Amino acid sequence: MNKAEILIIDDEPQIRKLLEITLESHDYKVFQAETGNQGIIMAANHPPELILLDIGLPDKSGHEVLRELRTWYNKSIIILSVQNNESDIVSALDHGATDYLVKPFRTSELLARIRSAMRRNPDSNNLNVIECGDLQINLTARTVKKNQEIIKLTSTEFNLIALLAKHEGRVLTHQFILKEIWGVAYQNETQYLRVFIASLRKKTEQNPNQPKHIITESGVGYRFS
Repeated sequence: MNKAEILIIDDEPQIRKLLEITLESHDYKVFQAETGNQGIIMAANHPPELILLDIGLPDKSGHEVLRELRTWYNKSIIILSVQNNESDIVSALDHGATDYLVKPFRTSELLARIRSAMRRNPDSNNLNVIECGDLQINLTARTVKKNQEIIKLTSTEFNLIALLAKHEGRVLTHQFILKEIWGVAYQNETQYLRVFIASLRKKTEQNPNQPKHIITESGVGYRFS
């Protein structure tokens, strides 16, 4: 039995009902809010394992709700929206969304995204070793091993792969990465980032031209797999 708790924040009764039936049939426990403020209060009083958040809410933008939640809520938030333009997607990911799903969506895809997102929920703030296939990233020792052999990385390269790995599976936008690694002044230096990604791939990937770990999300950013 799953019984993981999911909070739906969506003002459309039909969508909430569809989601409730789908999720409960897969043993999730569902809570519902029809406004942003109601959703924030419910999440604060009883934090769920995952939040499904609509962008178009009657009292405030889902983007605003997302920003408020991310000041304290550290588990997965999946955006559900009819908006599929790049600016909306980038804005949501930049402000901490785990994933973004455009309505209408297939229930099988939603369930797969939920399972993937929940696997990435933090179990502990003290997880210092991340293992991804043939890579082992030790955040305390600041070392990366490939097939049990240490790879020589610069300090910036380590910071970059550590950032990606700590958000495994989540798309990080160019602007988010640049700000986190180099600072606000570098937020628009996407070519600068591409150079470092290329160098990192040469050192960590079996085939840098067909990367399996550092995946490009065209026009948006990168995802660590």
